[in-house]
Amino acid sequence: MSELPGTVDDTTGDPEGDPEHLQDIGRKVGRGLSWSLAGNIAFRAGSFIMSLILARILMPGDFGIFAVAFSATQLVMVLKDIGVMAAVMQWRGKLEEIAPTATTITFISALTLYAGFYLIAPWYAHSAGTDAATPVVRLLTSIILVEAVTAVRSATLLRTFQQSKASIAILIGFAANMPVAIILAVEGFGAYSFAWGQVARAVVTGIVTLWFTHMPFRLGWKPAIARQLLKFGIPSAAGIALETALLYIGNVIVGGIMGPVWTGFYLLAFNVSSWVPGLIGTAIRTVSIAGFSRLAERDTESLTRGVQRSVPILIGAILPVAAVMGVLAHPLIGLLYGEKWGQSAGVLRFLAVLMVARMLTALALDILNSQGATRATVWMNLGYGAAMVPTVIVLTHMYGIRGAAAGQALTALLVALPLAMWAVQRAGVRLAPILPHLVRPLIGTLIMCAVMMVLAYVLDDAHFLVQLVVAGGAGFLVYAAVVLPQFKRLMKVAA
Repeated sequence: MSELPGTVDDTTGDPEGDPEHLQDIGRKVGRGLSWSLAGNIAFRAGSFIMSLILARILMPGDFGIFAVAFSATQLVMVLKDIGVMAAVMQWRGKLEEIAPTATTITFISALTLYAGFYLIAPWYAHSAGTDAATPVVRLLTSIILVEAVTAVRSATLLRTFQQSKASIAILIGFAANMPVAIILAVEGFGAYSFAWGQVARAVVTGIVTLWFTHMPFRLGWKPAIARQLLKFGIPSAAGIALETALLYIGNVIVGGIMGPVWTGFYLLAFNVSSWVPGLIGTAIRTVSIAGFSRLAERDTESLTRGVQRSVPILIGAILPVAAVMGVLAHPLIGLLYGEKWGQSAGVLRFLAVLMVARMLTALALDILNSQGATRATVWMNLGYGAAMVPTVIVLTHMYGIRGAAAGQALTALLVALPLAMWAVQRAGVRLAPILPHLVRPLIGTLIMCAVMMVLAYVLDDAHFLVQLVVAGGAGFLVYAAVVLPQFKRLMKVAA
């Protein structure tokens, strides 16, 4: 493990205190999660509306170009600070003693990374089968230069459970993103409309974040602190970077094999499958590392209890959504985006499975990071990647974009999840007591899928909205009847 040293500061409480300390952590996590979830709902609703508008203005090829650039950006966003943000959130000492050194590290890292990606952008775009993406990659990845200025400040807000301020900053940034992207799309800027909108969002969000933190902005360098931050941060960043790369590599593989148009269809399905991870998963991750770290400060048993309470609730909440996406993919895509995007429906059925797996493996990464077991996250994702990449390449050649989605889903279930469970248990967190709580959600999901499939077949000629309302509504009612009694008990215990 690479646990960071130091004494706990006054924002987090005394880990050696009585059970009230755990209750205090629970209250802070709950309050932070509520704000983060509310902010994410507003942000995702706005993003969803914007995607509907842009889907009717732009062509699939524009989405494909943006998909290639966006995949690169997601990777560099993880690597930009070499894990310093996660290290700041887990740091056991005073923030003031590490902020100048941490800020210096993020500056050096972001500048170096952007210079490297600027140079390799043509090769990257060509490898993805979309040479036209080169300038878009260079523009979109420049966001990390803004993030270098705000990274430590953003981590400070999350560490101290000030998700309210972080959420407000994100929403104000999105208020700049949406008009820029839509106006540029109408004016014929194609994929650049996405990119400039994202740059505007990053700049505005950064300004608001700096204003909220009221934290002196200083550069500095203390070798001992730098070594501790990098000892924790580099493996953490590597693990999360691998997670991100493996998540978005389907876009690159599809682009390299099938071209930007098919990548556009794939990206649309991927975006739909990301609604729940983006909404619930992102909200959870803004509090999970800090919350699990505070529990781990006390002892492993406290962390284990927190994990055993949270995992069944998470699984029970996401399974019915995945079932709707999988079974009713065609009417869902058709209603929201139109018939021209029908090819995305077959992809979404597999990516709905991937959605469940990725949320659970992401939670496992946060658990491991909270304990300082950052190297385990690297090995976990290396094993998954070794199985997933060749599988996706082979299945894409054989079955096109559906094969790519199937390859990601299968390897996530059969390789990534077992590796994640093994790593978490090896870190001392007991998972066996969770299994009995998963029986009802799994049975409820199977019954729900059967009901929706029958109704979808009967309503095959009905309007997409009718299929979704009738089949989806009946499915949710059946699932609730099976699972809700247990879900209420778990929520009461967690509270």
